[in-house]
Amino acid sequence: MVGERVQHRPFDLPLLLHLCLLHLGDSGQPHLTPQSPVEEAVSIQGVRGNSVELDCGSGPAPLVVLWSFTPLGSLVPLPVAVTDGTSSKVEAGASALGVVSLRNSSLVLGELQEGARGHFLCQALHVSGAQLHTTYSYLTLAVLVPVSKPQVQLSDPSPVEGASAVATCIVREGTEPVTFAWRHQTPRGPGETRLGVTEPLLWLDPVDRTHLGWYVCSASNAVNRLSSDGVFLDVIYGPEKPVITVEPLGFTEEGFWASEKEEVTLSCMAASNPPSHYVWLRDDAQVHTGPTYVIASAGRTHTGLYTCLAHNTHLDTRTQTTVQLTIYYPPAGQPSCAVLPTLGAVTLLCTWPGGLPTAQLRWEGPQKTGPTAPSNVTWSHAAVGLPNGSVFTCTSQHPALALPTLCRVKLWEPPKSPICWTTATVGDQFIMLSCEWPGGEPPAVLRWLDGQQQPLGSASSSLAIHLLQAQGDLAGKEFTCQGSHPLRTPDPYCRLQLEAPHLAVAESRVSVLEGEEAWLECALQEGTPPAQLLWLSPQQQQVEPGTSGFVLHPAGAQLRLQIRDADPVHHRGTYQCMARNALGKSSQSVLLEVLSEGGAVCCGYPAPPNVTIRRLTYGRHRREVQLQWAIEGPGNLTSFLVQRRASGSGPGSGAWETAASDIDPESRGWRLGGLDPGVLYAFRILALNHHTAGHPSEVKTPVDPPFSAYPAVLGAAGTGMVVATVVSLLVFQYAARHPRTFPYTESPTILSLDPAQESPDAPVNVTITVTATP
Repeated sequence: MVGERVQHRPFDLPLLLHLCLLHLGDSGQPHLTPQSPVEEAVSIQGVRGNSVELDCGSGPAPLVVLWSFTPLGSLVPLPVAVTDGTSSKVEAGASALGVVSLRNSSLVLGELQEGARGHFLCQALHVSGAQLHTTYSYLTLAVLVPVSKPQVQLSDPSPVEGASAVATCIVREGTEPVTFAWRHQTPRGPGETRLGVTEPLLWLDPVDRTHLGWYVCSASNAVNRLSSDGVFLDVIYGPEKPVITVEPLGFTEEGFWASEKEEVTLSCMAASNPPSHYVWLRDDAQVHTGPTYVIASAGRTHTGLYTCLAHNTHLDTRTQTTVQLTIYYPPAGQPSCAVLPTLGAVTLLCTWPGGLPTAQLRWEGPQKTGPTAPSNVTWSHAAVGLPNGSVFTCTSQHPALALPTLCRVKLWEPPKSPICWTTATVGDQFIMLSCEWPGGEPPAVLRWLDGQQQPLGSASSSLAIHLLQAQGDLAGKEFTCQGSHPLRTPDPYCRLQLEAPHLAVAESRVSVLEGEEAWLECALQEGTPPAQLLWLSPQQQQVEPGTSGFVLHPAGAQLRLQIRDADPVHHRGTYQCMARNALGKSSQSVLLEVLSEGGAVCCGYPAPPNVTIRRLTYGRHRREVQLQWAIEGPGNLTSFLVQRRASGSGPGSGAWETAASDIDPESRGWRLGGLDPGVLYAFRILALNHHTAGHPSEVKTPVDPPFSAYPAVLGAAGTGMVVATVVSLLVFQYAARHPRTFPYTESPTILSLDPAQESPDAPVNVTITVTATP
């Protein structure tokens, strides 16, 4: 009978012929031909419900595989499955073995059933050379059954101490042999105890109170191990004399004591099962039933004799114990003082609860006395006129105390003013506004305000933090942290403005000779939160610390890039300085030209002529120099390059930097400004033919120009002549208007002036001094 078809392709005729390879003898075992290899039977174990795979031997893949099964006690093999490698069939009756499938030539039994116990035979048809032969594989399968969960049954779940009891461990199924183990757990014990019994019966004879507790039975075989649920054995035994304990514990000659207003717990314990019934008496009057009597807030009225009565209803036994409890002492501890800031005032708090009678509290200030109240007193004192360092004292008095108890509060103003700063979180997702104003009593109150002076979040003490979602539109916005303290008027504040980074470079174009050092300078001019500076190489790769040939020199808001042994192949190009913060980024480019030196031909351009410096003199106040030069020898040139070097000890000092570039090839002189009078400079000049540089000129330092008096004298004389001419004209005009002022020997020449317009002023003496200053 053929079962469900696994593959869609049907068996062909040669496959059906191969099914006749097996010939059974009289004993039911296969009859082998001389060419049939025989393998010894292999024993395999499987667990019910699990999966097991039966292998049909090793070697090359067979043409046809036939699996059959012989149950235990039977001699008739039953077909199970057959395959020719491309299609397979499973006998419908094979479902009694489990879920049957074929994996290549192996037989897989899923959800294994107990009916699969027996012998399996695999017949395989192989091709060797030009002949066919068969192989046989014998397997004996043993199906193991896991043990079921054990159950514990007690002959008597509540035996009386001294009787006997039996605990039985029941297992419904499981492959033999089955091993048992017993564990015992007492209600208040540290843990389970192994009893050392390996049988399904546990005898307890006689039973005592130590046998009380839970019992667990474990059963195991070759497949698994399971434990039963715990079963409680409740042993009945008689009571003991009760014992009274008091918490908190304090002894007196008569018994126990406790502080007033304290919680007092009286506990009574008498060993008994079932538990005894407890009754509490105070001075022969019943006050409570149960093992524990709690006085939530002890008072003087709770002083007296306390008796615990214990009654075991099963044994009808009664016992009792009596103790003395005394309540005394005024409020414990010390009064506490605090100060809180309020609008235009300070609020002083003094508390000392408890006591009988309650303590009286009174505030005293540097200028006047405050209110008085029991247990808790509050004083709102105006802040106007309070000096820094004012001390307020809370005096507490109680009849039980010989001296008053004091607590003090000192008011002091926080130093300086609030400090604002801003940082960005990891990933620049948020901008954190931070404001701190530490110190002070009471602590200062800080609050963040936006540009419209609207509060952001709630106020806090000493340190205020507010988070903003990082967005580009925050750039340019201003935020204010306002602090307030009762002793500070007006309220101090600090402000910060969020800005995207902005960069500036010292030079946008730097030219150096091959093999020399190049310095690229970049400075962060603004940026809040603080921006991160970095340099990108011409290949748009970030220059990291330790990169070969490059050295980074961070200094505050500046980042200088030092390029050692400049090489036109590797270092020439455009470098970018970048700054980035949570609001944006900025970049500036610097073009680095690496020139070939000393006549070496670069990029197909021959060497230009050499240059010599003819004159190098300082200008006015040594802030500029005048440079003149001449060329020597033939050669083409496209421009001149002037370099300078400053003396110093910092990074980059002593390195040549470009002072002027792209100077017209026809020029033979140049004026250079922007010098620091306190720095000694050295200059040199080079001729360029595109990227090819001639030999650098000699290095020279500027000198002061020689002094020449002739231009000064000529200038002074000219100035004096102009002044003299102007003064003479003024004198002649004055004399014409005032003829009587100047004496004369002959009749003067009268100008056509109206006599009526003559001035009646008194004579005037006029002195004219002309000074020529070279």
